[in-house]
Amino acid sequence: MFKNLNTGAIGIRDKSLAESIELAAATGFAGIDFNIREAADLADVHGLDYVRDLFARHNVLPGQWGLPVAWNQDRWQEDLAELPRLAALGAALGCRRTATWCPSWSDTLDYAENVQWHIARYRPIAEILADHGCSLGIEFLGPRHLWATHPYRFISSMGEMLALANDIGTGNVGLLLDAYHLYTAGDAIDALDTLAPGDVVVVHVNDAPAGIAREEQADLVRCLPLETGVIDLAGFMRKLAAIDYAGPVTTEPFSARLNAIAAEDPVAAAREVSQAMDRLWQISGIKEL
Repeated sequence: MFKNLNTGAIGIRDKSLAESIELAAATGFAGIDFNIREAADLADVHGLDYVRDLFARHNVLPGQWGLPVAWNQDRWQEDLAELPRLAALGAALGCRRTATWCPSWSDTLDYAENVQWHIARYRPIAEILADHGCSLGIEFLGPRHLWATHPYRFISSMGEMLALANDIGTGNVGLLLDAYHLYTAGDAIDALDTLAPGDVVVVHVNDAPAGIAREEQADLVRCLPLETGVIDLAGFMRKLAAIDYAGPVTTEPFSARLNAIAAEDPVAAAREVSQAMDRLWQISGIKEL
Protein backbone atom coordinates (compact mmCIF):
# COMPACT_ATOMS: atom_id res chain seq x y z
CA MET A 1 0.00 0.00 0.00
CA PHE A 2 1.14 3.54 -0.59
CA LYS A 3 0.05 7.05 0.37
CA ASN A 4 -1.80 8.56 -2.54
CA LEU A 5 -2.94 12.14 -3.17
CA ASN A 6 -6.14 13.24 -4.87
CA THR A 7 -5.85 17.02 -4.99
CA GLY A 8 -9.53 17.70 -5.68
CA ALA A 9 -10.63 15.55 -2.76
CA ILE A 10 -8.91 17.91 -0.32
CA GLY A 11 -10.02 21.14 -1.96
CA ILE A 12 -7.00 21.82 -4.19
CA ARG A 13 -8.22 23.07 -7.56
CA ASP A 14 -6.82 23.73 -11.01
CA LYS A 15 -3.53 21.88 -10.66
CA SER A 16 -2.02 20.45 -13.82
CA LEU A 17 -0.66 16.91 -13.85
CA ALA A 18 2.89 18.23 -13.52
CA GLU A 19 1.92 20.53 -10.65
CA SER A 20 0.04 17.74 -8.85
CA ILE A 21 3.04 15.44 -9.13
CA GLU A 22 5.35 18.13 -7.78
CA LEU A 23 2.97 18.83 -4.89
CA ALA A 24 2.75 15.15 -4.02
CA ALA A 25 6.52 14.80 -3.99
CA ALA A 26 6.98 17.93 -1.89
CA THR A 27 4.49 16.81 0.76
CA GLY A 28 5.43 13.16 1.15
CA PHE A 29 2.98 11.25 -1.04
CA ALA A 30 4.11 8.22 -3.00
CA GLY A 31 1.42 8.47 -5.69
CA ILE A 32 -1.42 10.53 -7.14
CA ASP A 33 -4.81 10.11 -8.75
CA PHE A 34 -4.77 11.66 -12.22
CA ASN A 35 -6.92 12.51 -15.21
CA ILE A 36 -6.15 10.03 -17.98
CA ARG A 37 -7.47 12.42 -20.65
CA GLU A 38 -5.00 15.08 -19.54
CA ALA A 39 -2.22 12.50 -19.65
CA ALA A 40 -3.34 11.47 -23.15
CA ASP A 41 -3.29 15.08 -24.35
CA LEU A 42 0.26 15.47 -23.03
CA ALA A 43 1.33 12.21 -24.66
CA ASP A 44 -0.16 13.32 -27.98
CA VAL A 45 1.84 16.54 -27.92
CA HIS A 46 5.06 15.49 -26.21
CA GLY A 47 5.14 11.69 -26.42
CA LEU A 48 4.65 8.88 -23.93
CA ASP A 49 8.14 9.16 -22.49
CA TYR A 50 7.45 12.77 -21.52
CA VAL A 51 4.48 11.71 -19.38
CA ARG A 52 6.43 8.83 -17.86
CA ASP A 53 9.21 11.22 -16.98
CA LEU A 54 6.82 13.58 -15.17
CA PHE A 55 6.24 10.80 -12.65
CA ALA A 56 9.72 9.30 -12.67
CA ARG A 57 11.69 12.48 -12.09
CA HIS A 58 9.82 13.06 -8.81
CA ASN A 59 9.64 9.38 -7.85
CA VAL A 60 5.83 9.58 -7.72
CA LEU A 61 3.63 6.68 -8.78
CA PRO A 62 0.51 6.95 -10.93
CA GLY A 63 -1.98 5.67 -8.36
CA GLN A 64 -5.21 5.41 -10.31
CA TRP A 65 -7.04 7.27 -13.06
CA GLY A 66 -10.68 8.16 -12.71
CA LEU A 67 -12.86 6.19 -15.10
CA PRO A 68 -13.26 8.38 -18.22
CA VAL A 69 -16.67 6.95 -19.13
CA ALA A 70 -19.85 8.77 -18.08
CA TRP A 71 -21.69 5.43 -17.93
CA ASN A 72 -24.85 6.99 -16.46
CA GLN A 73 -25.19 9.73 -19.10
CA ASP A 74 -26.29 9.83 -22.73
CA ARG A 75 -22.74 10.23 -24.01
CA TRP A 76 -21.54 6.99 -22.45
CA GLN A 77 -21.05 5.12 -25.73
CA GLU A 78 -18.97 7.98 -27.12
CA ASP A 79 -16.77 7.76 -24.04
CA LEU A 80 -16.67 3.98 -24.39
CA ALA A 81 -15.26 4.32 -27.91
CA GLU A 82 -12.33 6.30 -26.51
CA LEU A 83 -11.64 3.92 -23.65
CA PRO A 84 -9.34 1.47 -25.50
CA ARG A 85 -6.87 4.26 -26.30
CA LEU A 86 -6.99 5.62 -22.75
CA ALA A 87 -6.73 2.22 -21.10
CA ALA A 88 -3.72 1.43 -23.29
CA LEU A 89 -2.09 4.63 -22.08
CA GLY A 90 -2.81 3.79 -18.45
CA ALA A 91 -1.21 0.39 -18.93
CA ALA A 92 1.79 1.95 -20.69
CA LEU A 93 2.26 4.25 -17.71
CA GLY A 94 2.20 1.25 -15.40
CA CYS A 95 -1.16 2.24 -13.92
CA ARG A 96 -3.75 -0.46 -14.37
CA ARG A 97 -6.32 0.77 -11.82
CA THR A 98 -9.35 2.91 -12.53
CA ALA A 99 -12.48 3.51 -10.49
CA THR A 100 -16.00 4.86 -10.41
CA TRP A 101 -18.99 4.86 -8.06
CA CYS A 102 -22.47 3.42 -7.96
CA PRO A 103 -25.59 5.22 -6.64
CA SER A 104 -27.40 3.48 -3.79
CA TRP A 105 -30.89 4.41 -4.99
CA SER A 106 -33.23 4.57 -7.95
CA ASP A 107 -36.41 6.45 -8.64
CA THR A 108 -37.55 4.10 -11.41
CA LEU A 109 -35.97 0.63 -11.12
CA ASP A 110 -36.39 -1.99 -8.43
CA TYR A 111 -33.30 -3.77 -7.13
CA ALA A 112 -33.25 -6.65 -9.63
CA GLU A 113 -33.94 -4.36 -12.58
CA ASN A 114 -31.21 -1.99 -11.46
CA VAL A 115 -28.68 -4.80 -11.19
CA GLN A 116 -29.29 -5.69 -14.82
CA TRP A 117 -29.11 -2.04 -15.91
CA HIS A 118 -25.76 -1.56 -14.20
CA ILE A 119 -24.36 -4.80 -15.58
CA ALA A 120 -25.28 -3.62 -19.08
CA ARG A 121 -23.33 -0.39 -18.48
CA TYR A 122 -20.36 -1.73 -16.52
CA ARG A 123 -19.65 -4.95 -18.44
CA PRO A 124 -18.59 -3.31 -21.76
CA ILE A 125 -16.31 -1.01 -19.79
CA ALA A 126 -14.79 -3.89 -17.86
CA GLU A 127 -14.27 -5.92 -21.04
CA ILE A 128 -12.26 -3.13 -22.64
CA LEU A 129 -10.23 -2.65 -19.48
CA ALA A 130 -9.54 -6.38 -19.31
CA ASP A 131 -8.16 -6.26 -22.84
CA HIS A 132 -5.45 -3.93 -21.49
CA GLY A 133 -4.84 -5.68 -18.19
CA CYS A 134 -6.66 -3.00 -16.19
CA SER A 135 -9.01 -3.37 -13.23
CA LEU A 136 -12.16 -1.44 -12.35
CA GLY A 137 -13.00 -0.53 -8.75
CA ILE A 138 -16.62 0.41 -8.02
CA GLU A 139 -17.50 2.34 -4.88
CA PHE A 140 -20.63 1.51 -2.90
CA LEU A 141 -22.20 4.33 -0.88
CA GLY A 142 -23.07 3.51 2.72
CA PRO A 143 -24.94 6.51 4.19
CA ARG A 144 -28.61 5.78 4.75
CA HIS A 145 -29.80 9.27 3.82
CA LEU A 146 -28.71 8.80 0.22
CA TRP A 147 -31.31 6.12 -0.48
CA ALA A 148 -33.91 6.59 2.26
CA THR A 149 -35.86 9.30 0.41
CA HIS A 150 -36.04 7.39 -2.90
CA PRO A 151 -38.57 4.75 -3.91
CA TYR A 152 -35.95 2.03 -4.39
CA ARG A 153 -32.79 1.24 -2.45
CA PHE A 154 -29.87 -0.13 -4.44
CA ILE A 155 -26.39 -1.42 -3.57
CA SER A 156 -25.16 0.15 -0.33
CA SER A 157 -22.85 -2.45 1.22
CA MET A 158 -19.64 -4.31 0.47
CA GLY A 159 -21.27 -7.69 0.01
CA GLU A 160 -23.78 -6.33 -2.48
CA MET A 161 -21.05 -4.66 -4.51
CA LEU A 162 -18.95 -7.82 -4.57
CA ALA A 163 -22.01 -9.68 -5.84
CA LEU A 164 -22.42 -7.15 -8.65
CA ALA A 165 -18.72 -7.46 -9.53
CA ASN A 166 -19.15 -11.22 -9.75
CA ASP A 167 -22.26 -10.85 -11.91
CA ILE A 168 -20.40 -8.57 -14.32
CA GLY A 169 -18.31 -11.64 -14.89
CA THR A 170 -15.14 -10.25 -16.45
CA GLY A 171 -12.82 -11.09 -13.57
CA ASN A 172 -11.30 -7.61 -13.32
CA VAL A 173 -13.98 -5.76 -11.33
CA GLY A 174 -13.66 -5.18 -7.59
CA LEU A 175 -14.12 -2.55 -4.95
CA LEU A 176 -13.22 1.04 -4.53
CA LEU A 177 -13.26 0.38 -0.80
CA ASP A 178 -13.85 3.45 1.37
CA ALA A 179 -13.61 2.97 5.13
CA TYR A 180 -16.30 5.62 5.63
CA HIS A 181 -18.78 3.82 3.39
CA LEU A 182 -17.95 0.50 5.02
CA TYR A 183 -18.71 2.06 8.42
CA THR A 184 -21.91 3.84 7.38
CA ALA A 185 -23.16 0.68 5.66
CA GLY A 186 -22.99 -1.07 9.02
CA ASP A 187 -20.32 -3.54 7.90
CA ALA A 188 -17.85 -4.63 10.56
CA ILE A 189 -14.10 -4.42 9.97
CA ASP A 190 -14.01 -8.21 10.22
CA ALA A 191 -16.02 -8.34 6.98
CA LEU A 192 -12.70 -7.63 5.25
CA ASP A 193 -11.52 -11.10 6.25
CA THR A 194 -13.66 -12.49 3.44
CA LEU A 195 -11.81 -10.53 0.74
CA ALA A 196 -9.27 -11.85 -1.72
CA PRO A 197 -6.46 -9.56 -2.99
CA GLY A 198 -8.17 -9.00 -6.34
CA ASP A 199 -11.38 -7.86 -4.67
CA VAL A 200 -9.89 -4.46 -3.76
CA VAL A 201 -8.79 -2.14 -6.57
CA VAL A 202 -8.60 1.25 -4.83
CA VAL A 203 -8.84 2.30 -1.15
CA HIS A 204 -10.06 5.49 0.56
CA VAL A 205 -9.50 6.21 4.25
CA ASN A 206 -11.65 8.74 6.08
CA ASP A 207 -12.84 9.14 9.64
CA ALA A 208 -16.40 10.04 10.68
CA PRO A 209 -17.61 13.01 12.76
CA ALA A 210 -18.01 12.22 16.44
CA GLY A 211 -21.33 12.37 18.28
CA ILE A 212 -23.44 11.33 15.27
CA ALA A 213 -25.15 7.95 15.04
CA ARG A 214 -23.90 5.71 12.27
CA GLU A 215 -27.24 5.75 10.45
CA GLU A 216 -27.32 9.57 10.56
CA GLN A 217 -23.86 10.21 9.13
CA ALA A 218 -23.89 12.40 6.00
CA ASP A 219 -22.05 11.46 2.83
CA LEU A 220 -20.24 14.76 2.33
CA VAL A 221 -19.18 15.47 5.91
CA ARG A 222 -16.17 13.42 6.91
CA CYS A 223 -12.87 13.80 8.74
CA LEU A 224 -9.19 13.12 8.23
CA PRO A 225 -7.87 9.73 9.27
CA LEU A 226 -7.65 9.39 13.08
CA GLU A 227 -9.18 12.85 13.56
CA THR A 228 -12.03 11.49 15.71
CA GLY A 229 -11.33 7.79 16.15
CA VAL A 230 -14.91 6.88 15.30
CA ILE A 231 -13.79 4.43 12.61
CA ASP A 232 -11.21 1.74 13.40
CA LEU A 233 -8.88 2.78 10.60
CA ALA A 234 -5.86 1.01 12.08
CA GLY A 235 -7.80 -2.23 12.05
CA PHE A 236 -8.99 -1.48 8.52
CA MET A 237 -5.41 -1.02 7.32
CA ARG A 238 -4.23 -4.20 9.02
CA LYS A 239 -6.98 -6.19 7.31
CA LEU A 240 -5.86 -4.81 3.93
CA ALA A 241 -2.26 -5.68 4.69
CA ALA A 242 -3.34 -9.22 5.56
CA ILE A 243 -4.73 -9.71 2.04
CA ASP A 244 -1.61 -8.16 0.49
CA TYR A 245 -3.36 -5.12 -0.96
CA ALA A 246 -0.61 -3.22 -2.77
CA GLY A 247 -2.41 -0.25 -4.30
CA PRO A 248 -3.06 3.41 -3.54
CA VAL A 249 -4.61 4.60 -0.28
CA THR A 250 -6.25 8.02 -0.63
CA THR A 251 -7.95 10.41 1.77
CA GLU A 252 -11.24 11.99 0.66
CA PRO A 253 -12.45 13.87 3.75
CA PHE A 254 -14.87 16.44 2.26
CA SER A 255 -13.74 18.76 5.05
CA ALA A 256 -14.83 22.41 4.91
CA ARG A 257 -11.95 23.31 7.23
CA LEU A 258 -9.39 21.60 5.02
CA ASN A 259 -10.92 23.06 1.86
CA ALA A 260 -10.53 26.55 3.33
CA ILE A 261 -6.86 25.87 4.03
CA ALA A 262 -6.37 24.52 0.51
CA ALA A 263 -7.86 27.65 -1.03
CA GLU A 264 -5.19 29.75 0.66
CA ASP A 265 -2.24 27.37 0.89
CA PRO A 266 -2.42 24.11 -1.10
CA VAL A 267 0.93 22.95 0.24
CA ALA A 268 -0.25 23.30 3.84
CA ALA A 269 -3.43 21.35 3.08
CA ALA A 270 -1.55 18.54 1.36
CA ARG A 271 1.00 18.41 4.14
CA GLU A 272 -1.71 18.12 6.81
CA VAL A 273 -3.27 15.18 4.96
CA SER A 274 0.13 13.57 4.48
CA GLN A 275 0.91 13.84 8.17
CA ALA A 276 -2.46 12.36 9.13
CA MET A 277 -1.77 9.41 6.85
CA ASP A 278 1.72 9.00 8.29
CA ARG A 279 0.15 8.66 11.75
CA LEU A 280 -2.26 6.08 10.38
CA TRP A 281 0.57 3.99 8.94
CA GLN A 282 2.50 4.28 12.20
CA ILE A 283 -0.42 3.29 14.41
CA SER A 284 -1.36 0.46 12.08
CA GLY A 285 2.15 -0.93 12.33
CA ILE A 286 2.48 -1.57 8.61
CA LYS A 287 5.06 -0.44 6.11
CA GLU A 288 4.41 1.65 3.04
CA LEU A 289 5.59 0.20 -0.26
